[in-house]
Amino acid sequence: MTYDRPWKSFQEQLALLMERGMQVGDESAALEYLERVGYYRLSAYWYPFRVFETVGHDQHDRPITHATDSFVPETQFVDAVRLYLFDKELRLRLTDALERIEISLRVDIAYRLGERDAFAHLHRGTFHKSFARKPVGKKRIEAFVSWQGHAKRLEDRSKEDFVKHYRQKHGPRLPIWVAIETWDFGTLSHLFAMMKVPDQSHIAHKYGVQDWEVFQTWLRSLNYLRNVCAHHSRLWNRNVIDQPMLPKQGEVPWCDGFRDAKRLARPFLLLSIVRHMTLVVCPNTEWHRRLQAHLERFPVPHSRRRLSLEDMGAPPGWERWWTE
Repeated sequence: MTYDRPWKSFQEQLALLMERGMQVGDESAALEYLERVGYYRLSAYWYPFRVFETVGHDQHDRPITHATDSFVPETQFVDAVRLYLFDKELRLRLTDALERIEISLRVDIAYRLGERDAFAHLHRGTFHKSFARKPVGKKRIEAFVSWQGHAKRLEDRSKEDFVKHYRQKHGPRLPIWVAIETWDFGTLSHLFAMMKVPDQSHIAHKYGVQDWEVFQTWLRSLNYLRNVCAHHSRLWNRNVIDQPMLPKQGEVPWCDGFRDAKRLARPFLLLSIVRHMTLVVCPNTEWHRRLQAHLERFPVPHSRRRLSLEDMGAPPGWERWWTE
């Protein structure tokens, strides 16, 4: 297949958008955004404002739609910019909370396993046999072996003074409470998934989740969310493919508002998990109130295409439990 889309100057990019029906009130400001943020990144934020046409129906008789090049009437360039800025601030605020959660989990895991053995993470016997032997990746390597290799690479790659100090003074391998400071969220999440059920349950209960399997999926989802934030990717209406499980009905009351396929696949559930865990880590925090204030500033577009927090998967009445 030959790629046939030509390079275009910033002026040509803006002209193309206007030709397709986008209104541009301030052309110099629009050009500045195209130069600074880029057409391709911004296109994710004007995509919802494109005209969609039905091209067929799936096996459940749901319409299959196709985005045309045209924009819905009254769509303005600033609608996409405001959505982009809203999403950017959303990711920054989430990064703050995810850092607190990640650090707290490091302590939880190192404290639990380190009490048993300073080098517990190096021993296969620390982990659940079935989980540790589970084949992973294209080469179908045992999860424990794969994890060991990844964790060791992160330790070796670290240039931190504390790593150098420990190795000079105590030997090549690091105790878990030191090694864990070199791991990323994904490495933590994978380690948690291999831990024995009593260990997983112990940590899950701290966060008010009775089912360790549910909590395991929460950590996996938070790792996904962290990666989205770290790579500055679009978040606000993202389709979440690897969805977290929910506790039993009534066990964590706010979760009951997400028991439908559409809301499970939207990021508002991940935001709510972050809120839940942040309140456990920092009970006196005002973070969730600051995030609510940001969410309530969701930009109202000029476009006839109406967008709202519902497109993020926010359930009706979420404000009632958000600040409890």
